[in-house]
Amino acid sequence: MRRIPAVVTTCAATLAFLVPAGLAAAVPASPASPAEQSYTVVPYENVKVRQLPTQDSAYLATLTAGQSYTAYCWTHGQTITDHGYTNDIWIGFADGFSSAVYFKGDQYANLPASAQC
Repeated sequence: MRRIPAVVTTCAATLAFLVPAGLAAAVPASPASPAEQSYTVVPYENVKVRQLPTQDSAYLATLTAGQSYTAYCWTHGQTITDHGYTNDIWIGFADGFSSAVYFKGDQYANLPASAQC
């Protein structure tokens, strides 16, 4: 089972999930990403990245609507309802999570079911 670190340990790790997917090679890999499968996700509106898969968790960053980002896995977390959608799936990035409710694609933001954290 893959685990995403809950603590941001370096600036490089923080920037790794903020850089659009096409530019990710310019940022050193975070400890969570070197050997793991990665996926491209696109939020349809600006979405907050949280330390844990809950909206009460520490805020880390905001992903910009329409940009591509590198994700590593999905997990169950707090149930979120917005824009008529309800989902407890959260997308895992190098150092945080965002609710899948805000991403294009299916309930897993088009990550495969096998990509569970």
